[in-house]
Amino acid sequence: MEQVIDMVDTTRDAFGELLEAHRAIVFKVAGTYCRHPDDRADLAQDIATQLWRAWPSYDPQRRFSTWMYRIALNVAISHVRGAASRRGDEPLDESLHDVADERGSDHESSEHMRLLQAFIERQPPLERALLLLYLEDRSQREIGEILGLSETNVSTKINRLKQRLRHEL
Repeated sequence: MEQVIDMVDTTRDAFGELLEAHRAIVFKVAGTYCRHPDDRADLAQDIATQLWRAWPSYDPQRRFSTWMYRIALNVAISHVRGAASRRGDEPLDESLHDVADERGSDHESSEHMRLLQAFIERQPPLERALLLLYLEDRSQREIGEILGLSETNVSTKINRLKQRLRHEL
């Protein structure tokens, strides 16, 4: 019995260390999909809970951050769909406001951030996830792995989003 308890403790410690090392992913996803601080906190907790539940299926041969993004985005998209249907509102990434405010001295840059934020807000959840990963400089292969899309599909969707962005701006 002690061996089982030690194994559980070791597993929990390993998970906790990886979660702590990559916690920014959880907060970035929650911030991208939720408007209110309480909702962001709830979503972050839901993501962490789902990560723990899925932990036994994690394959150490794969990058942890890719696995984590995939789960976090799936939880966030499900959360958004449920919240939007219950409350009728759309999520907002307030962190983009923070970035724009930090660059407040450069009016043009601040305006570009505001326009980018508005564009991202109007996108459906999958495209929002795609943009989040693209803006993080994730490779098309990794984006595809996270979102369950082929590299070709990722490339096509990114190009279409870029065209729409250019058209709208």
